[in-house]
Amino acid sequence: MFGLGVPEMIFILLLALLIFGPKKLPEIGRTLGKGMSEFRKASNELTRSINAELSLDEDPTPAQPMRRTSPLESQARSASPLIAAVPAPAPVHEEPAPVEPVQSAETETPPPPIEPA
Repeated sequence: MFGLGVPEMIFILLLALLIFGPKKLPEIGRTLGKGMSEFRKASNELTRSINAELSLDEDPTPAQPMRRTSPLESQARSASPLIAAVPAPAPVHEEPAPVEPVQSAETETPPPPIEPA
């Protein structure tokens, strides 16, 4: 407990007894005990709230169905444990972007001629 041994604790208690007297010492002890319990409750609450926030930040990933692999893929996965630990990305199905028709040089209108000033 803070590197204090029995002799140091007895010395501190005797010093407190001499300074505050026998009537005030129980009251001071109660006050210190209540303060320590409040501090402990506050630190436990802070720890709980931090752990709750950290658990909310973690993104749970849904389980992916098993897929068949070729013998070459299974050898590659077993050869490198770091690569095997990373799940395969899910396929992304995107619709192709609409293609706008390109005007040819023949169909473009020429710019108006510049008149000399």
